[in-house]
Amino acid sequence: MAEQRPNIIVRFFRINARFFRALWNTVNFTRRLVFNLIFVFLLVIFFSAMFAKAPRIAERTALVVDPKGAIVEQFTAAPAQRALDKIAGNERREVQLRDLVHALDSAAKDTRIERVVFIPDEISSVGQASSREIAAALDRVKTAGKEVITVSNGMSQSQYLLAAHSTQILLHPDGAVLLEGLGRYHTYYKEALDKLGVDVHVFRVGEYKSAVEPYMLDHGSAEAKEADLFWMSSVWNDYLADVGTQRKIAPATLQSDIEHYPELLKASAGDLADVALKQKLVDQLATRDQARDLLIAKGVKDEAEHTFRQIDLRDYLSQIEHDNLGDMRPEIGVVVAEGEMSGAEQPAGAIGGESTARLLREAREDENLKAIVLRVNSPGGEAFVSEVIRREVELTRKAGKPIVVSMGDVAASGGYWISMNADEIWAEPNTITGSIGIFGLFMNIPNTLAKIGIHADGVGTTSLAGAFDVRLPLDPKVGALIQSVIDKGYQNFIGKVAAARGKTAAQIDLIARGRVWSGIQAKERGLVDQLGGLREATASAAKRAHLGDDYRVTYVEKEQSTWERFALSLSSEAQVKLGLHLDFGLPAALFANQEIRQQLRLLSSLQNNKPGVFAYCFCEIK
Repeated sequence: MAEQRPNIIVRFFRINARFFRALWNTVNFTRRLVFNLIFVFLLVIFFSAMFAKAPRIAERTALVVDPKGAIVEQFTAAPAQRALDKIAGNERREVQLRDLVHALDSAAKDTRIERVVFIPDEISSVGQASSREIAAALDRVKTAGKEVITVSNGMSQSQYLLAAHSTQILLHPDGAVLLEGLGRYHTYYKEALDKLGVDVHVFRVGEYKSAVEPYMLDHGSAEAKEADLFWMSSVWNDYLADVGTQRKIAPATLQSDIEHYPELLKASAGDLADVALKQKLVDQLATRDQARDLLIAKGVKDEAEHTFRQIDLRDYLSQIEHDNLGDMRPEIGVVVAEGEMSGAEQPAGAIGGESTARLLREAREDENLKAIVLRVNSPGGEAFVSEVIRREVELTRKAGKPIVVSMGDVAASGGYWISMNADEIWAEPNTITGSIGIFGLFMNIPNTLAKIGIHADGVGTTSLAGAFDVRLPLDPKVGALIQSVIDKGYQNFIGKVAAARGKTAAQIDLIARGRVWSGIQAKERGLVDQLGGLREATASAAKRAHLGDDYRVTYVEKEQSTWERFALSLSSEAQVKLGLHLDFGLPAALFANQEIRQQLRLLSSLQNNKPGVFAYCFCEIK
């Protein structure tokens, strides 16, 4: 038999095998070299950040507080994700409320800090109660005998509330201060859902539980508008009184100026800054360079930077952290419950049935923590999750460890549910709370399918088989069954509130039924105990734990992994700009609406073809 010769491809590789091996070894070596160089580079940055000295603060330094982004209780992403976003130049613009207040309180006592320069222009969102916390901290700086100078190119209503607590307000000549009042407007879907043939089945208790109205109506109900205007008027009157006191303007004058703003603007020939000056909302018109010269004259000039001697918020916080190393005083633990409530494990900025309950349990079992403050900033969410977390609060109290609730901007519905069993509840006068009630929501689409010629049919062994199949009409008997569950859930809710607050279920029902209250109104009705912020709630917890004034505050949060600590320190040193493009089928402006995003998240939780049961309040204000 003749010997079979290898084909030309095999012969080619045999002849050039040595060349390809050498090429591969070269590629492999280069790959390892590049990755090792990157690793060494990152390691150098990491250790540089770790052993870097805190910035030295000279005497007569101004602390520049220039928050950029949303003011939040805690960051809305895990540490590793924040670090990666920062490295990629995609950093989320968020500032923690605790950091702002801590820096201001430290500056009030720090002899090296001569004054605070406050720049509110890039605060994208801040709640009413959070504003009050920051404003109180600014007042403490002034009480310490130090100036607070606000420098602004233009302010919204929420930004101005903070600026009003300054010693002096400088506004750019082309800027403006726009006060407009509070509004609460919703998007309604009833007509659209009817056109699509979607059947929405709503189950609720209480004529004021308006979170479901967008699916039932094309406009707000009279009850919802009445209740909203009642609590919003309380919050707005508090705003006018606060600004009026700080700026020495009668609240009635502020209200009148808003109503007659077009006439005032016309009298100033359309000059918005001139109107603000005439309204006494600001003290002086000054460009940024003029403001800088004024601050140089007040303080000490930084010759190298051609500006006034200063330190920014981030560097100052680093200095504070460095100064407080080794603090061994007794601890009070703060557990933050911020965002919407849903099951299982949730990241920071959301409340999870497992994650938040575990933090409370860890705080209860930690012998180093002498008391706990539960900081609640939540409109609620899934009713079952609310109950899981409430139970942990109840167990903490039974264990004998003091637990005090501090309500933030919103602690309504499920947010109130998890608060009610604390030893004491504190709320700001403009906190939004109450909304004691639950609702159920189920959607099915048999008519939608019929519009395109699709039909469902079949048989089941019981009347409940297929009851929650979205392709089938909802059996009225099943609807009655769900309503019974909702009724019982509501009775459980008000019963637990009654037991926690020392009242009867009937007394709670009169102030419940889904109705929302301001902090002042809630205190008048016995739903909260004291008016004040996190600082006051923490002091109360310390008193209950017999600590007096000698304690420190520790936030109880998920422990960071080694990788997360590495990534966070790295992200402070290195940033790489990356492009990111997201293309939605609907206008981006639609998804930018906070209420619509909340409602979409609520609908997305209707999983497994089952009705969702929620203790939720759509109670943001604009």
